[in-house]
Amino acid sequence: MKTLRLLLFLPGLGALAWGAVLFAEYAFPLRPDVFGTLGWLAAGPLVHDLLIAPLVGAAGFALSRFLPERWKTPVKTGAALTGVLTLLAFPLLWRPFGGATNPGLHDADTLTGLLLTLAVVWLGVVAAALLRRKARY
Repeated sequence: MKTLRLLLFLPGLGALAWGAVLFAEYAFPLRPDVFGTLGWLAAGPLVHDLLIAPLVGAAGFALSRFLPERWKTPVKTGAALTGVLTLLAFPLLWRPFGGATNPGLHDADTLTGLLLTLAVVWLGVVAAALLRRKARY
């Protein structure tokens, strides 16, 4: 087991070192935008650990305590898909043309697409919960 961990650790360490080299090429000589980048690099994990993770944990706990058995798995799956889809759509919702333009991506209505996709996900959740049969052992 230790050998497997070492074999997984070494490529990760190499990727971390390569990322540090690329960031050093970007950051030096120091410019004002480098400090903004450092702010993003520090704020991302802090926002996740102090805000998002506790909220997701509390929501998961509440779902597992108060939902009937047949609704637990579909609703948890729908909640996870909602989080992932929202996370993917967030950059285009927040700043529609913040990055390089990608034909077919920036000319779409991101909010409408997200809402329609979430509607399909939650219709699937309702269908899965209503059609779910109790497992026999």
